[in-house]
Amino acid sequence: MPGPTLEMEPVEPQSLKKLSFKSLKRALDLFSPIHGHFAPPDPESKRIRMSHKINVEYGALKSTTNQPHGQVNSGASDRSTQSSDHLNALALPGPEDSRDPQKGGAQNALVLGPSVPKAPNDAGVSGKGTAIISAAGSSERNFSTSAIMERIPSKWPRPVWHPPWKNYRVISGHLGWVRSVAFDPSNTWFCTGSADRTIKIWDVASGRLKLTLTGHIEQVRGLAVSKKHTYMFSAGDDKQVKCWDLEQNKVIRSYHGHLSGVYCLALHPTIDILFTGGRDSVCRVWDIRSKMQIHALSGHQHTVCSVFSRPTDPQVVTGSHDSTIKLWDLRYGKAMATLTHHKKSVRAMALHPKEHCFASASADNIKKFNLPKGEFCHNMLSQQKTIINAMAVNEEGVMATGGDNGSLWFWDWKSGHNFQQSQTIVQPGSLDSEAGIYALSYDITGSRLVSCEADKTIKMWKEDESATPETHPLNFKPPKDIRRF
Repeated sequence: MPGPTLEMEPVEPQSLKKLSFKSLKRALDLFSPIHGHFAPPDPESKRIRMSHKINVEYGALKSTTNQPHGQVNSGASDRSTQSSDHLNALALPGPEDSRDPQKGGAQNALVLGPSVPKAPNDAGVSGKGTAIISAAGSSERNFSTSAIMERIPSKWPRPVWHPPWKNYRVISGHLGWVRSVAFDPSNTWFCTGSADRTIKIWDVASGRLKLTLTGHIEQVRGLAVSKKHTYMFSAGDDKQVKCWDLEQNKVIRSYHGHLSGVYCLALHPTIDILFTGGRDSVCRVWDIRSKMQIHALSGHQHTVCSVFSRPTDPQVVTGSHDSTIKLWDLRYGKAMATLTHHKKSVRAMALHPKEHCFASASADNIKKFNLPKGEFCHNMLSQQKTIINAMAVNEEGVMATGGDNGSLWFWDWKSGHNFQQSQTIVQPGSLDSEAGIYALSYDITGSRLVSCEADKTIKMWKEDESATPETHPLNFKPPKDIRRF
């Protein structure tokens, strides 16, 4: 026998008008502090509501003066007060109140941060970081919808103005891609290594060729000049690392051990040791005098294509095609840290000459890291969107990066703001695809920049002396979100 059936009460269908009003009220509840709405005409209810809101939700905000009891408007209804209770989170008196100081024109001004003395024309007391947004009403019903909102200052540092850089000299002489560059500590000459298997020494002041050294049988990818000795070191695709005596202009030592091409080279600033990294995924540490291999820093999964050294730990930092950066403990020959922030191969790195930080460049982005621990600081604010082969930074905080497409970008080190983008011009007779920049280096003073390029030329750059902040204004917009990866 079937049981008794329960009769459901009919559900009254809600009208579309009712639903839309509910949705509108919810939206007004959410966004009323931002936009503001009509203030209730009753000053007493406004005072009670304001004090309640301040005490409950905005404990950090303090009222400057207490609003005196005004005349209660008998025409105001309770329903209007209840319906607009949530809509007016921060409302200030109307224009007719603000005209009369006796009625408390700025009695509900809210101060964010430390208060400062009132200016003569100020309607209220405002502190540092406070913005007062007001809209004067034209009639009695259109009350002032002023809302005080904290203006959050950007925490991004403002960039320092730098004059733009211009190309003032193009040097031709190599018969192949120019792959490496290094400056003499006396700043009188610099050397370049090329795919034509030669090393050429040039005069800095005039740009004239002083000397051509031959000895490598493949392209020369790395160069370094010693600050303590009359030695120059070179490394190339022929697996050879050579030490040149510049008094005799010949090779006096060779360092054998690499199993494949050598892509990068660096000298230790204080100890007589040499670092080389190559396609065998190992960074090798050599004693300059005895030619002995001290360490083979192994751990990378792919070619070691960038290396720099510093006096204190980590004394060696390497970047690799496996998209990682390793910080090495030179005493034990082991990695102290591995930075995995990049997604593409790290072909270039630059150590800041004064600060304890460095930048690394990859096809995905340019990132800045702190030393000695390798904490990630931030990404640069623009993306070069090409393979970056070389980068350099001087003491004034101008960082230059050279791309595979011939783009040479200049950055402000402190803020990561890209203040100049230039495109190198391919020399007549070269293909348009031969626009890549393979090496960059500042001179010892940091006032000249040398770029080594795929069109077989060497270009020299300097700051434009005629530029001023008025002729070349700083077009900087701080980022809205700071990416932490």
